[in-house]
Amino acid sequence: MSIQDNLSRVQESIADATLRTGRADGSVRLVAVSKFHPADAVLEAIQSGQRLFGENRVQEAEEKFSGVLVHHPDVQLHMIGSLQRNKVAKILPVTSCVQSVDRRELLLEIEKRAALLGKSVDILFEIHTGEESKAGFASEKDLFEAIDLLAECGHTRCSGLMTMAPFTSDETNIRASFRKLVNLQYRCQQEYPALDFSTLSMGMSNDYRIAIEEGSTMVRIGTAIFGERPV
Repeated sequence: MSIQDNLSRVQESIADATLRTGRADGSVRLVAVSKFHPADAVLEAIQSGQRLFGENRVQEAEEKFSGVLVHHPDVQLHMIGSLQRNKVAKILPVTSCVQSVDRRELLLEIEKRAALLGKSVDILFEIHTGEESKAGFASEKDLFEAIDLLAECGHTRCSGLMTMAPFTSDETNIRASFRKLVNLQYRCQQEYPALDFSTLSMGMSNDYRIAIEEGSTMVRIGTAIFGERPV
């Protein structure tokens, strides 16, 4: 099937899952994850109407999207992979949101570089809710200490939280991971009512329907749209 066909099928599946939860159509945004796929694949998705993309690797994102964004200024790119501080300056010119803020030092570096560029950047705090190998804030205390720093940030905007569920066929564990994020969202909203925590980025190709059932407002899907990674 073509990327257009895959995209249509995924969008229909998202719409169905959203309506089943009693939410309005369009409540869940789709991030098309194009890692390891060429710019031509991104362009095909754009021609099919997709405008929000995600990349995991800084160099690939920079090479692929610097040209795409010139010709398609309405397209947005989110950085969803682990980000080193020394790569922040490279990714910020092409990204509108960093979903993988997992430590205070990274937040401060994003603020510093965004200020130098004279742009505002949205961020999601990545939360560790599952496997030990996954990145993200593991304690509420550490997360709140990072959120407190936003009071000093004029170029970094909080948009919500992100997580990755364990890669397992055990649906109970997957749901538990997503519910942890939903519960933490509530705590953040109570503790920081002036900040925006409306985005819950959770769910990928193998578990996005479950994520939507548990309250996701943003899913990150690659394989179901672009196919398996090129060899």
